[in-house]
Amino acid sequence: MVIEARDGTSTTRVLLDCGFGLKETARRLERLGLEPGQLDALLVTHEHGDHIGSAYAFGAKHDLPVYTSHGTWLATAHLRGADRADVRVIAADHAFSVGGLQILPYTVPHDAREPLQFVLGDGDVRLGVLTDAGMETPYVVARLAGVDALVLECNHDRELLRNSLYPPSLKRRIGGDFGHLANEIAAAILSQVAHGKLGRVVAAHLSQQNNTPALATAALAGVLGAVPDDILVADQSDGLAWQPVGA
Repeated sequence: MVIEARDGTSTTRVLLDCGFGLKETARRLERLGLEPGQLDALLVTHEHGDHIGSAYAFGAKHDLPVYTSHGTWLATAHLRGADRADVRVIAADHAFSVGGLQILPYTVPHDAREPLQFVLGDGDVRLGVLTDAGMETPYVVARLAGVDALVLECNHDRELLRNSLYPPSLKRRIGGDFGHLANEIAAAILSQVAHGKLGRVVAAHLSQQNNTPALATAALAGVLGAVPDDILVADQSDGLAWQPVGA
């Protein structure tokens, strides 16, 4: 995911997670009309391969600072290798800036060493991102309060997961308190952070086996009094086109 902020005289762009290889990441950026050299930083949420993938190699190749937690840095020594990326350690609740973006990391319940998610703003509007979390907590809800747009994990439908071909251990992990958000839990979080100025809501991190866009968007739309078509979906293959925040 690429987040962009413009202040009239300059543009700041950060890439959130880098789970693909170098060529595929560059290809997906090209679909957004970007080249790697137009990015200003790379944020990494945690050490699972679909999020950190080629982050260090990509950062080193394109001279981008890589921001991540100390726990993630410790858990990924095997990935750092000879890639001399400029890794900058950050921590939950300690805000920092990259160009015109103010970034607040916050922690989430997930089975990783020190996972982080982010709220990003330009001083006028804020975007909240919540994926890879197993449950709703008051802390998470508080961090997302007042955001103007929200990218929210809707990983699975409980019934589809229960009846899937996944082994029992994987079902327990995904559906547990440190796994991933079920549609109903995502909806419960959204119901607590929804407000009159909350614009775009994006359903993200949908399992291709254990969820459908129709189920995810229906769950989120229901708590907003909206229709499913009002909820955007970040597709695993096609991603999501540029979306303005606060417009």
